[in-house]
Formats: sequence, structure tokens, C-alpha cells
Amino acid sequence: MFARAEQLRRAGVLGLNERNADFIMRLNPRRLYPRVDDKVLTKELALDAGMAVPELYGIISNQGEARDFGRIVAEHDSFVVKPAQGSGGDGILVVTGRSQRKRNSFRLSSGVIISENEIAHHISNIVSGQYSLSGNPDKALIEYCVRFDPVFAEVSYQGVPDIRVIVYRGYPAMAMVRLPTRASDGKANLHQGAVGAGVDMNLGETLTGVLDNEIVDEHPDTGALVSGLRIPEWDFILQSAARGYDVTELGYLGVDMVIDRELGPLILEMNARPGLNIQIANRTGLATRIARIDDIYSADASPNDRARVARREFAAERQTSIPFDD
Repeated sequence: MFARAEQLRRAGVLGLNERNADFIMRLNPRRLYPRVDDKVLTKELALDAGMAVPELYGIISNQGEARDFGRIVAEHDSFVVKPAQGSGGDGILVVTGRSQRKRNSFRLSSGVIISENEIAHHISNIVSGQYSLSGNPDKALIEYCVRFDPVFAEVSYQGVPDIRVIVYRGYPAMAMVRLPTRASDGKANLHQGAVGAGVDMNLGETLTGVLDNEIVDEHPDTGALVSGLRIPEWDFILQSAARGYDVTELGYLGVDMVIDRELGPLILEMNARPGLNIQIANRTGLATRIARIDDIYSADASPNDRARVARREFAAERQTSIPFDD
């Protein structure tokens, strides 16, 4: 076991303790955490910076406001309900339409029919803090429901795929696409069973996939290959991820984006503690890329410059594959 750990360390694989001590604690001051932990604040900061985000329909801040839910969504057949301070996809309801048979009822992305009262009860649970990181009272956001780009149609089960970009000192270092599955209940969350596919940073093309820490070639529900997909507007996605650093001032950051079929790339959220499975999906160590960024770092580089450097430095053909599945 220790020999294997040493082998991975020499290969440039970033471990959990190293990530926490050398990067999160050093580069992400606690006072800045609300900028990414509170989705309302994240959305405000992104909008102030001119970045595209899903439209916010309304915020419910206390139990008394839960009755306003029906009014907020009166003009919308689809929408998302999420906790402002949630994590890992917990507490998120994705509503894709209204029921034609049951009055005041809605259809979830899973196909389940749910009543307006049940959604109001769920909102009450969000506000009480059931899904918040700290367990303290929270706010419920009701926002635009993204309709994913057709390029992902064969490799997604019910939910919306997203793109996670790890940004180090403002430079995009590594990326993956997270693909919902039946096991993840349509959520783009690796810990709940979604597939992660590495991305060639130069081409914006998907590479190998990872499912529960195992390398996979196919989506478990559709059987479609997860590799070889060209991500639309890749330049813009990398530039937006790089700008996430300027917006949050966090030196080690995960930027999550979605691609709407009509609106294009949107910032979904940002994360001060992004996970490390992205290395398995890319079969490349993150520590190696971080070291390279330290070598070429320029404080004067613009987000567009930093994105351009990432494409040049971290093209898949330049990387040494690590046999994670050996």
C-alpha cells in the first residue's frame, strides 16, 4: 500500500492531505468562503463581473415566505429549487414541467409527479437548514432550469451534465465533464454515482471516464462512449473559469459550468474544496500541473491569457498517463 502511494506521489498525483494543507488552507482564506458557499452571493458576484448565470426567479428566506412559492413560479413550467448553502447536490429539486393530469402538481426530472404542497414542504426543510453546510437556517433559491446542449444527449441520464474546472492561482489546471446516471438520480455528482470524463485542455474533447473510482469507456445507462465528445465554446468556458479566480480571490478553486442549448455556457456554482477524482478521469496528476503553473505564473496575465496558457501547456498529448486502474 505504501509503495503504491509513493508511486502515485512521484507521478504527480495530488493527495487529500496535501490538497488541504498546501493549497486550500494556504490559498483560500476562510473569510472568502461565503463567496462560494452562499449561492446567492456567488450569483451576485458573477453578475457584477458580467458573467452569465442561470436566471434567479426568487429567494425564500424564511418559513413565512414559503407560501410565495406558487407566485414565484406562476410564469414558469420548469425551474430548479436549491439550498443557498447546500453541497453535493443535496436538497436540489429539478422540475421539468407541470402535470397535465393533476392540478397544482409538477413533474421532476426523474419523472415523478410532486404536488405544490410537497415542494413547499421541501422548501420549508431547506429554510430550516436541513441541507446547509453548517446546519444553520438557509435560503431556498428558485432559478432557471438549464436545458443541456444536444452534444450530451447520449451520455446523460435525465439530468444536466456539468463541467468542473480546477483553477489554480487563476490558471485552469484540469477539467472534467460530470455525466448524470440512473444511480446518481440524474445529478452530476460523482459521489452519488455520476460518471466523470476527463477533458483534453487544448481541444475541449472528453477522454476516459471514471465511475466509482474505476475507469469506464461507456455510460452505464445508455451504453454510449463517453470519450471523443467536443465541448461547445471551450475557449469561453476556460476563460470564464479563469475569471472565477478574479471574482472569488480563491487560489484553489473549482468552477462548475453548464451549457444551455439556447443560452450557452453558464456559471452554475464555485467550490473552495473541489475533489480529487478529476485526476482519475484525466489519468494525470494534478500536482504536476500545479507545479507547472507555479513556474509560469504571471500576476499580470489576464483571464484570457491564463486560459490560453492552459490550452497550450495541458494538452492531453503532452501528458504522461498514470495507470490508476492497475
